[in-house]
Amino acid sequence: MTLSTPTTITAPADCETMAQVREGVDALDRQLVALIAERSRYMEAAARIKPSRDKVRDEWRIEDVVSKVKAEAGRSGLPVEIAEPVWRELIERSIAYEFSVWDKTRD
Repeated sequence: MTLSTPTTITAPADCETMAQVREGVDALDRQLVALIAERSRYMEAAARIKPSRDKVRDEWRIEDVVSKVKAEAGRSGLPVEIAEPVWRELIERSIAYEFSVWDKTRD
């Protein structure tokens, strides 16, 4: 999946009105939703592949993901104070979703 901001969207540094800011945020939110939807499909694949329910939650993997996100946040200019709690919540919701998918496919 390739991300690009439409050319009609004003770059953050060039915004002069709240309407321009909101247009940019809305465009990015649409892209984020698409990416999170794709991520959720990987959670479905994980639920299909994992042999037992006790394998769904993996503390080592949680910390691995958070560590990688924090490093990428630093490289991308995203404050870690935003990145870490957002990803921890995303991970927890993803795990809950994976549990529900795992349970549904094993009934």
